[in-house]
Formats: sequence, structure tokens, C-alpha cells
Amino acid sequence: MRIGTGYDVHRLAEGRELILGGVRVPYEKGLLGHSDADVLLHAVMDALLGAAALGDIGGHFPDTDEAYKGISSLKLLEQVGKLLKKHQYTVGNIDATVIAQRPKLSPYREEMRKNIAAALGISVSQVSVKATTEEGLGFTGREEGISAQAAALLE
Repeated sequence: MRIGTGYDVHRLAEGRELILGGVRVPYEKGLLGHSDADVLLHAVMDALLGAAALGDIGGHFPDTDEAYKGISSLKLLEQVGKLLKKHQYTVGNIDATVIAQRPKLSPYREEMRKNIAAALGISVSQVSVKATTEEGLGFTGREEGISAQAAALLE
């Protein structure tokens, strides 16, 4: 068994859609980034790649490569899943937390879980997605950005 952790953060910005776990979440701002800036999926990918000692998403999908401009992070997660299979790893489970003052994410968590599971070809029961606030503290509490943390177990 191997364990990996991942963390990602993106600034909130006007004129962008908010995509978390592959779900379009209605909100007045979105996350700024080269891809769709899905912090949840980015943290999950880094946790998976870290557990397999295969680097990080910046090494596999650099933000200097136009091929990844605006790309859905679900497509990138699918590629990570294929890479894990190539190296003969299977996902045991994923546990992830999104940190955002707003919007409330509980109505979207099940769809996020389903998207992650489908992209990796695993059961929804192997994926946990949680959300929390920072009680108005820090950059997420001031609604300047959203972050996510993830842990993954590979076998």
C-alpha cells in the first residue's frame, strides 16, 4: 500500500465558471487558472501521483502547454488513472476536502464523488468529498480563493 497527499489553491476571479469536482457550481466568480482550475481534482491528482511516486500535475500537465489551456480537469484525471494502471496501481480510496467560505457545496458533493469515481473507473464508495469553511479566516475565509486537500491510498 502507498499513501499520497495533494493540495491545490486558486484565486477567485470574475468572468470564470466555478468548476469543482467536474461540477459547474452556480456562483458569481470562478477559479483562475490555465485549465478549468478545478482545485478539488488537482488535489486528487497530486495525491494519486504522489502515492505512486510519479511526480505532480505540473510535471505531467504544465501550465505552459497550450494543449491544457481551458481543459477539463476530469480529462486530466482520466489520464492520471491510465498512468496508474500502466504502473499496475489500483486506487484503494480517496478522501478530499474543499475549503471555501462560499458557496455552500453540500448539494454538489455526490455528483463530485460520481465524477471522480467515473474518471478513475472505481466505485463511488471509494471516494469521499467533504467541504468546510475557515470561519471567515485567511484567504478562503475572505473569499479570495478556494483550496482543496486530498489523500489517496494505492495498492
